[in-house]
Amino acid sequence: MTNIRTMRAFRTLSLRSLPLIGSCTAALLVPLALPLGGAAQAVDSARGAAPRMAAATQSLPLSPLTPLAGSSDEEGTDDTSGPTLSLAGQGLPPTDTEPFSLLGVVWEDPTEHIEGQVEVRIRDSGTGDWSDWLELDAHPEHAPDPASAKAEGRELRGGTAPRWVGAADAVEARVAPAADAAAESLPDGLSLELINPGELAADAPAPRPQEVPAAGDHVGPRPGIVIRSGWGADESLRESGFVYTDTVKTAFVHHTADTNNYSCSEAPAMIRAIYRYHVVSQGWRDVGYNFFVDRCGTIYEGRAGGVIEPVQGAHTAGFNHNSMGVAVIGTYTGTKPNRDITDALSLLTAWKLGLFDVNAGGSANRTSQGGGKYAKGTTVRMNNISGHRDGFATECPGEELYKALGTVRSTATRLQGR
Repeated sequence: MTNIRTMRAFRTLSLRSLPLIGSCTAALLVPLALPLGGAAQAVDSARGAAPRMAAATQSLPLSPLTPLAGSSDEEGTDDTSGPTLSLAGQGLPPTDTEPFSLLGVVWEDPTEHIEGQVEVRIRDSGTGDWSDWLELDAHPEHAPDPASAKAEGRELRGGTAPRWVGAADAVEARVAPAADAAAESLPDGLSLELINPGELAADAPAPRPQEVPAAGDHVGPRPGIVIRSGWGADESLRESGFVYTDTVKTAFVHHTADTNNYSCSEAPAMIRAIYRYHVVSQGWRDVGYNFFVDRCGTIYEGRAGGVIEPVQGAHTAGFNHNSMGVAVIGTYTGTKPNRDITDALSLLTAWKLGLFDVNAGGSANRTSQGGGKYAKGTTVRMNNISGHRDGFATECPGEELYKALGTVRSTATRLQGR
């Protein structure tokens, strides 16, 4: 790989001297791990992470159901006495499980899609109530480049987008093909994956910094970043090595298409769950995104390899090379991102793109490596801060977040001193 550029000498810059960002930058976290529990606690394979509850994955095979299992005549109740839909397909009847907080459906062939509908409902382990039916995004939008996975000898699996559901202890699922398709059109090896991210002593709000260091000459101020040990990454799950590209030309903004109804103290567990789903359930080398941002504006390191390095992620098929992917936790199709989110995105992109002498407000030609929206070899002019939809046929990062990218670009450009 190209040698990483030496960081310019930093000067200290008070948060109060950043009027473009405002007071909400106080929500950004310093890059350190939080103090952990006492020696009496067993230590898991995450470096320095003391668990209160071990992480785990449950794989529940789906089987043919005709008609598909439903909940009742009125969805969302706890009456599971009879089916509601008369559709051929596959599913899982109401089933008691070990505790979990995130789920998704996977299948054998990563190149296949589900042309139809995937729905689940869960039982809240605290209240005992069943949720309404929740639809999972059945079209894989984030994936490693198939050639690189094959070269590394890994077996990838297709999968829906993962969905955080909170503490649950029972589940029901139904997968229906499109109206004009037979049940046999569904992918082989359908399985419901239930992820328990575990509970760590580190699952608490981190201290907020009073200052951030800033670099000169078009490198924006470095934001506080919660590194992997800070959110409790189990480093034994991922591939031991790292894959780097030459530079970072484009920052692709995503949303996780997940719930917006989460507390920011839950964000580390949500990231651990997504990480486990990507690696254990889908066979990826590591979590797909290079960074995460929660709704309080906290920035988290995603894929391992160093926050200043051009680490290749698995976030925008066709353009994973020479780019970075940052995912905002939540769904922003009809919900506007708040100021904390847009400020965090501005800080992160101004800094990371600036390290590689890239104008946050500019654009560049990018050539597709295939597998996404554009055929391999197609050259496309893209904004240096783009949405996932610019490189892949998807709604991601949601209409409202996509519309906010203009503000992110202009703010990041000014933070770079351009």
